[in-house]
Amino acid sequence: MPALLGELLEFLRIPSVSAGRRRPDALLEAARWVRDYLSGAGRAELVEVDREAPLVVAELGPDDAPPVLVYGHYDVQDPGDAAQWTSDPFEPALRDGRVYARGAADDKGNMLPLLAAARDLAAQGELRLRVTALVEGGEETGSTAACRWLRERAGDFAAAIAFDTTMADERTPLLCVGARGLVMLGVSVRVAERDLHSGIYGGVAENAIHLLARAIDRLVEQTADGGAPLLADDVEPPSELERAAWQRLRAGQQLLAAAGGRAADPARLARFWELTTARPSLDVHCFEAGAPRTIVPATASATLSARLVPRQRPDSVADAIERALRGFLPDHVELAVEGLASADPVRFDPQHPVLAAARKALARACANPPIVARTGGTLPVLGELAAHRVPTVFTGFALEEDAVHGADESFRVEALELGYRAARELLRELAATLRSGE
Repeated sequence: MPALLGELLEFLRIPSVSAGRRRPDALLEAARWVRDYLSGAGRAELVEVDREAPLVVAELGPDDAPPVLVYGHYDVQDPGDAAQWTSDPFEPALRDGRVYARGAADDKGNMLPLLAAARDLAAQGELRLRVTALVEGGEETGSTAACRWLRERAGDFAAAIAFDTTMADERTPLLCVGARGLVMLGVSVRVAERDLHSGIYGGVAENAIHLLARAIDRLVEQTADGGAPLLADDVEPPSELERAAWQRLRAGQQLLAAAGGRAADPARLARFWELTTARPSLDVHCFEAGAPRTIVPATASATLSARLVPRQRPDSVADAIERALRGFLPDHVELAVEGLASADPVRFDPQHPVLAAARKALARACANPPIVARTGGTLPVLGELAAHRVPTVFTGFALEEDAVHGADESFRVEALELGYRAARELLRELAATLRSGE
């Protein structure tokens, strides 16, 4: 699809970074790009938000048709060290049937076919749904504005669609019926008024790096298998249907190798899907302290997050993590914990008529029935949709090899066509299903 590919390349050139080295001007440019992209087939506008990137809200299709939300995000992660990229992360490059750029898979390449299908059906007079497109610029930083918008509007919709995840493999779509939640924290300690000379005080003075590193190490040990303080007693075990679905998914060892990673404990690879989708986990993302000078650092800080499963609450888990860290540190050490982002874990009923319709549409589009399973990732807006009982079709056409959030992020060119075909089938099937229930 040359036209769609050209549109994606144009979209990817906008460095709409929200996480890390934020680019406010580029975020606004991307929002305007999405607005203009949809405005030819309906009404599209920017919704300004204080201190955040604007939302794009578009209305497509007849006013009296069943209302459906289409969601996506135009913001991207910071590309990090440019030296790790083979080509400029914001000058998309075509190599071996892939588009390489930041945002290629998350979420510009995934989202654009869905927007294009809704736009084209509306322009052709064939859209039998009232589609509201909500495209945000803050997903990578917690979706605060989008979630606030949904708290007021989510109850208006009979269904929702989001293309923002991976396929099971190149031929098999994945229909996600749940996602882990998230609590992200900034942690810092202070052990002295100032840094000290290591030649004079080293070996005697408390070192903030040592203390925080030990405390975090103990926390990681306690949570390595979903243990305290992350694992609540009432976390529900995976169902037999889920376990059966996992048998159809790629082996964890294969996935991890394709992503360029190694197992911390090879014995856990046999439980890969359980541990990454149905159990809580904790990871440390950043550690900042000291300087390349001969000092005993007075302060140290880290950023960490926990992924959560149903029945866990972000605030409760955050409190448990803070209590655990406090217990691992001497009483006199100053500890500060700041909440950075949170999202509730969610599950959707796989037997709901909307999800049954999605299975049919995806099977037709991909010539292969989808695997129905949970994802280990987090999409904050899903919590608001689940809270308002909006059945949500959460799928996507990226692959693990696409290096989402990493260097040389990419998206298959053929996935653009596959996503577009799936979106058209899905919009048509949902129209038939929702209209039959009127």
